Amino acid sequence: MIAREERNGRVVILGIYVTDLTFRADRMPLIGETIAGSAFAMGPGGKGSNQAVAAARAGAQVVFCTRIGDDAFGSIARATWNDEGITARATVLNGVSTGAAHIFVDDITGRNAIIVASGAAGTMTAADVDAIEADIAAARVFVTQLEQPLPAARRGLEVARKHGVITVFNPAPALPLDDDIFPLCDYITPNETEATALTGVPIANADDARRAADVLLAKGVGTVIVTLGEGGALLHSATQSVLVPAYHCGRVVETAGAGDGFTGGFAAALARGEEPIAAMRFGCALAGISVTRAGTAPSMPTLDEVNQVLGQPTSSPLHP
Repeated sequence: MIAREERNGRVVILGIYVTDLTFRADRMPLIGETIAGSAFAMGPGGKGSNQAVAAARAGAQVVFCTRIGDDAFGSIARATWNDEGITARATVLNGVSTGAAHIFVDDITGRNAIIVASGAAGTMTAADVDAIEADIAAARVFVTQLEQPLPAARRGLEVARKHGVITVFNPAPALPLDDDIFPLCDYITPNETEATALTGVPIANADDARRAADVLLAKGVGTVIVTLGEGGALLHSATQSVLVPAYHCGRVVETAGAGDGFTGGFAAALARGEEPIAAMRFGCALAGISVTRAGTAPSMPTLDEVNQVLGQPTSSPLHP
């Protein structure tokens, strides 16, 4: 087994890339209605890829595994990973499009509604994970979500557990899950909606989040982190329950990607050896900066920017 010191700073993320097509307007159109928008932007996105960008900018050495098409959106994906110093394990499929996402952003509140078509990444299987087992074995933290098929996510958690790698499961979008997946999760990071879908517990406050977290602990999760938007994030385990406040870093421009920023930042901090509560604060600060900027991946801040919010000394990223 690889020594823990050799794994420091290394994060492997399994997930999807999509190109975000973002439209801004003062409200959503009704079915059958056309309205005028105020702005349009196209850029890199997808939960897994966003988390990879967040973790890389936060100083981690990141390997990202996905599938893309041999098309213009796939070219954007490869350029993004190259620019961010991310090692991409991306299978390129001919005749299958790279994923795309329609994002509506409310001009007034910055809140969003999203439709995701996974494209090539929606064909991922457990074999994609088996192909990167050496990368996972060399990492300190493994992260996955549910935008790619569940069998691939499950296999990733199994392989990481086999090699003693910390597992972070972001169950988004929420899907019905067999209970045997939960013991594979050192950390699970649902938002309020996802936590409710997984547990049946409606969440309106931190106490509700604790009740939902107790359900997940009973299913075998090591530690539950429920992200609560402006309410911060709750860490709940068998030994502690701590609410970490949100960081308000300016006017909210766009909330899309904030959860990805939290998860990517949390993983990067864990990978460099920070304790869970400190890693949560780092993730909350990163997300607090990201919502003040447009875009998902483009909104992710640098390590120095997050440390300035936290009041810590600045330092250099671990990757070149």
